[in-house]
Amino acid sequence: MNQQDLPPEDAREAVVRRYGAMVYRLARSQVRRRCDAEDIFQEVFLRYFRAEEEFSSEEHRRAWLLRVTANCAKKYWASAWVRHTVPLEEDMEDVAAPGEEGRALWEAVQALPGKYRAVLHLFYYEDLSAEEIGRLLGEKSATVRTRLTRARRLLKQRLEEDGL
Repeated sequence: MNQQDLPPEDAREAVVRRYGAMVYRLARSQVRRRCDAEDIFQEVFLRYFRAEEEFSSEEHRRAWLLRVTANCAKKYWASAWVRHTVPLEEDMEDVAAPGEEGRALWEAVQALPGKYRAVLHLFYYEDLSAEEIGRLLGEKSATVRTRLTRARRLLKQRLEEDGL
């Protein structure tokens, strides 16, 4: 694909400005590390710029970006590189809420399995319904509701164990 096939510069910048934070938040919640989330962010927008997808609405564009972000995060966890490396400690100030409780909540959410982190993030941070999350993740809405219930229960247990 050459430069002529890409959307105009202003249109690309507008899409990144509008949806960049959303894509980064989902990537960060799924892969935990800033550098990996930045890689996924770049991959998502490269795919967007190269896609020949016609979006019927801004909601369609948003859903497409969330779906691609979730798929890139799954691909990240499936890679041999991730399975055979140990990450260094990373400062969580850019994502955790201020204070000890905010950090404890962030750590408790990050300790959950990926399938629970994804539904929690999409439900609470992106304000999507169980039906919308199901469509994005390719799951039934009943499965999403079950995962939300289980995620809340696990999160509550972890926070109670930490005395919060």
